[in-house]
Amino acid sequence: MKRRDLLRIGAGLSAWTSIPFAWAGDAPPRLLILIELRGGNDGLNTVVPLDDGRYFDLRPRLALRDDAVVALSDRVGLNAALGAKPLWDAGELAILQGVGYPQPNLSHFRSIEIWDTASDSAQYLTQGWLTRLAASAPQFARFSADGVILGAADLGPLAGGARAISLIDPERFARQARLAADDSGPARGALAHILRVEHDISRAAAELRPDVAFQTEFSRTPFGLAMHGAAAIASTRRVPVIRVTLAGFDTHQNQLQPQANLLRQFGEGVLALRSALREIGLWDSTLLLTYSEFGRRPHENGSGGTDHGTANAMFAIGPRVKGGLHGEAPALDRLDGNGNLRATTDFRSVYAMVVARWWQLDPQPVFGRAFAPVDFLRA
Repeated sequence: MKRRDLLRIGAGLSAWTSIPFAWAGDAPPRLLILIELRGGNDGLNTVVPLDDGRYFDLRPRLALRDDAVVALSDRVGLNAALGAKPLWDAGELAILQGVGYPQPNLSHFRSIEIWDTASDSAQYLTQGWLTRLAASAPQFARFSADGVILGAADLGPLAGGARAISLIDPERFARQARLAADDSGPARGALAHILRVEHDISRAAAELRPDVAFQTEFSRTPFGLAMHGAAAIASTRRVPVIRVTLAGFDTHQNQLQPQANLLRQFGEGVLALRSALREIGLWDSTLLLTYSEFGRRPHENGSGGTDHGTANAMFAIGPRVKGGLHGEAPALDRLDGNGNLRATTDFRSVYAMVVARWWQLDPQPVFGRAFAPVDFLRA
């Protein structure tokens, strides 16, 4: 393990406090799993407007047709690579349409910062929206940590003071934490030294060790391994939030096959996670929510891809979602002055619904003002 990776793990863990886990009642605490589609997923080729001829006019080469689309109705279909029809048929997939924010920023770095902090376009905040939630919610203090990050180093919505850890390689961390916590022999390696010095780190490693065995098989892709780690960490019932990142969606060139491969990984990972959490009785208390820093432009470019755009579709997945389409799809005949989609739903309306209905907490301290609710969750 490289020293910088060790310090990343140590820094995240050493901030945790030794608060015993507890929760009122017998039901497991509710878990939010955020899935970041990093790079700007193309929403129009994910949730496809089948009945809109302008879609095919704007994308003569990229428009999905025939077997590349699974129709949900006469109007809307899903990219077939997702394999998400079982979730739709079970009423466990809510599609949130036209999600974005006013005065959109097309920089990867700035736009994801806006999504992670839930700021206005010209507002700069240092804390992630979940960090602010954790600070205002005494319930979060009952957990061992406010959240775990898988598949990326940055803390995203948990940045700026949350009790969070970034695990780039969950299986490797589990092996080393297990060895370091073994009192029967001499300490092994640099992580062992830190675990001996920092009791909180040792405790956290034992509580959140992501090496649970499931009957469900996960793919051996990095995303599949991250989703296995998410299921294992969920099994501890000691965190309220997990974020998993699937990168590669910045499809400026030759988009069709790379996006399909990524969406296939996403769909397989979600279905495997669902199966694993069903095994251990935690699926009913889990909500998955996707997000991406922006969508893509409606016009295909000259390189067989799409450039940075604006409004996008989000997925909410789980037994407590109100399955179906929510919100208004952006109109392809009413693009903005830059030829981009006009958002019809503010992303903070989605977040506020999660805070208010999923955790039954007050969104006001998190967002500073009210946002119109998007009614995609059951109480």
